Amino acid sequence: MKRKVTLCAFACLTVTCSMFSCQDENMEIVKEPSEAFCLSDSLASQIKLDTALVKSVENELVLSGKVTFDEQKVFKVYPLVGGYVQDVKVELGDYVEKGQVLAIIKSGEIADFEKQLIDARSAMQLAHKNLDAANDMYQAGLNSERDYLAAKKEHQNAKADLQKIEEIFKIYSISRGSEYIVKAPSSGFIAEKNINRDTQIRPDNANNIFTISSMNQIWVMANVYETDIAKIQSGQDVEIITLSYPDKIFRGKIDKTMNIIDPETRVMKVRIRMDNPDYLLKPEMFATVKVLYPDTNNHATISIPSQDIIFDSSRNYVVVYRKRCDLEVREVSILQTAGNRTYIKSGLKEGDMLMSQNQLLVYNSLRNQ
Repeated sequence: MKRKVTLCAFACLTVTCSMFSCQDENMEIVKEPSEAFCLSDSLASQIKLDTALVKSVENELVLSGKVTFDEQKVFKVYPLVGGYVQDVKVELGDYVEKGQVLAIIKSGEIADFEKQLIDARSAMQLAHKNLDAANDMYQAGLNSERDYLAAKKEHQNAKADLQKIEEIFKIYSISRGSEYIVKAPSSGFIAEKNINRDTQIRPDNANNIFTISSMNQIWVMANVYETDIAKIQSGQDVEIITLSYPDKIFRGKIDKTMNIIDPETRVMKVRIRMDNPDYLLKPEMFATVKVLYPDTNNHATISIPSQDIIFDSSRNYVVVYRKRCDLEVREVSILQTAGNRTYIKSGLKEGDMLMSQNQLLVYNSLRNQ
């Protein structure tokens, strides 16, 4: 009797297990996959894509530098005479046009030039009359050719003296009242001002009173240590960052290497000539200069813009885009970064499309699925 009960219980247990097993199998079969992530219309219209490309690996060299004037665009204004500074029309930092009045100097030397001009004009008038008289007498046979030629020579000398003093008046921009007018030789900014109103300028003064620079072109002088000289050559692309604009990258090229090592600092100077249309770069600014140079092994690998990389939990990821509803978060291994390019060791192949804008939003959505 016990045996029959036991067999019956075992049979029931077996049937029950079989039912639950079938039920689990049925549940496994009907379970539906989670819905795929798709970009919304608004987000799809805002994304930007980059393509993974095979490029030769470049290295990055970071140099210290300083912004300076383009010496070919700098004009120093010197006083041609001494005297009393009657007026100064500009201040440091002002923008001036070519020919604009910078200062007015009252000068005794100018008064002497005015006297010379009056004397030269009088001498010219007298020489002209003497030449006319000598010519008439020579034509009438009352004077020798020698006397006529002497009068002609005197007229030429008087004309030359008058032209000389008139040129001085043009150069000095002399006006009435013994005034010497200082004018801007070129358009640009007043970069230096060494003159003030109601002061005296000595006749033997050798210092410039103004410095003008256009500043639409600027130089950046960078320091290269001996160990890095072999990596530098003219024409290399550079990126420049300043303290004033830490989020802005200025781009240029190395224009010239000086090929001389400073015995005190042990550095060689290189010059980067740059356009400066908005006048953002100003002389004496400190600058960080990043130079890209080819890898010595000259090997190539997958390269993508550095902005495509997402750093999370000590790992690097990208969002691979295939279709609007076919996106993938993929971990990548980085070989190195140079400038705005990152070189990939593994995780991508040539031609992969990567999100370069709003990728962090998509990354978080995909990770949270």
